[in-house]
Amino acid sequence: MSPVHDDAFSAWLRADTAPLDGLDPDAPLDDLEPLREAVGDARVVAIGESSHFIEEFARARHRILRFLVERCGFTAFAFEYGFSEAFAVDAWARGAGEEADLDELAPAALPVGIHEPLRYLRRYNTRAARPVQFAGVDIPEAGGSLLPALIPVLTYLRETDPAAVPLAEQAIGIAERFAAPSMPVSAPAWARLGTADQDALSALLMRLSTRFRAVEPLYVAHSGQDAYDLALRRVEGACHTDYTFRAMSELFAGKGLPADTSAREVYMAGSVLWHLEHSAPGTRIVLAAHNAHIQKAPVAHGSTLSAFPMGQHLHRALGDDYFALGLTSTGGDTAEMRLDENTRFGFAVEPTPLGSPEPGSIEAAFAAAAPGAGLAALRGAPRSSPGPDRIRMQGAYLHTPVLEAFDGILHVPESTVFEGLNAFGF
Repeated sequence: MSPVHDDAFSAWLRADTAPLDGLDPDAPLDDLEPLREAVGDARVVAIGESSHFIEEFARARHRILRFLVERCGFTAFAFEYGFSEAFAVDAWARGAGEEADLDELAPAALPVGIHEPLRYLRRYNTRAARPVQFAGVDIPEAGGSLLPALIPVLTYLRETDPAAVPLAEQAIGIAERFAAPSMPVSAPAWARLGTADQDALSALLMRLSTRFRAVEPLYVAHSGQDAYDLALRRVEGACHTDYTFRAMSELFAGKGLPADTSAREVYMAGSVLWHLEHSAPGTRIVLAAHNAHIQKAPVAHGSTLSAFPMGQHLHRALGDDYFALGLTSTGGDTAEMRLDENTRFGFAVEPTPLGSPEPGSIEAAFAAAAPGAGLAALRGAPRSSPGPDRIRMQGAYLHTPVLEAFDGILHVPESTVFEGLNAFGF
């Protein structure tokens, strides 16, 4: 049966979608109780979004974060934010410093929509027997700069291996020439370096990475295992970022390797697993990232395989201990991102009306069967037919087997782009 006319799935969705009372982050949480059974004992619950910069998705994530922390015992909040940069934010969320502007505390610009959840964590942690940590999982500056990873590595080497300091200093010297707040700004600057400097940077990073592993006993003897593990993860972040510059450059030149942008995805997945390994026993993580990052199926555009996403790597590593909850909407606006070199981040955000849901999409299924705000735990959906075969991705659709890609979908009928984005540099 075609997913366009999947009566079995529609009947199940109508009967099994749990309605939500609203999206107010401070409202009572009882309507989210069906999520407890759906999540079970999962160690990582990922909460997605079909578009960045959407107010309703941010509010829904905040509510779900509260529920999973306060009622299910989750102990960490991870975000699509730089692994290296997040440690300063975590210290603030645990109560360090003054109640000040978060943007002044963060070494990199905080994503839109994360400020209120972080303020919630700081308030919660003042009374919690076990504070909830904040963790980043992404490459530095989401690919904008290697410096948030390399500068702490330089500090580590000065104390642990002074002979290797010139390697880090030379890499930083090249990286400074294209550092920016985001990849849309830094990528053109990286391209202008020229092949010789690009190759020199890659060689320096590979040498640093190899040396870290080759002389691990020496480093651990000087710094301890935890400090070594953190420094190594930062080196890996710089290497994956460098690789991503090459992958994106070749992709836009029409000669990219299949799924080559997976370098960023596998780093994000590895960062989640790193935090599980290096945090206290019993750690359970709430992970927030775009739907295209958290889904468990490959990302493809037409016949082109684009990436094996973070969620697929996590599902392979954790099995059912990984739960992917996609967020989407049937109406309202989405946030289209248009390249604009005159903005801080290299792109402008344009509120764009969503069209009617396409037949075969999960949004069309919700519009027909359960049009209000609601939560559907897809692990219980009938498998007698394939189910929906696409989900919104900004104003377009990502064709993917939704029942395989996600364990649950939270649907809202209307989405709204955040107001005041100009203040953030968009």
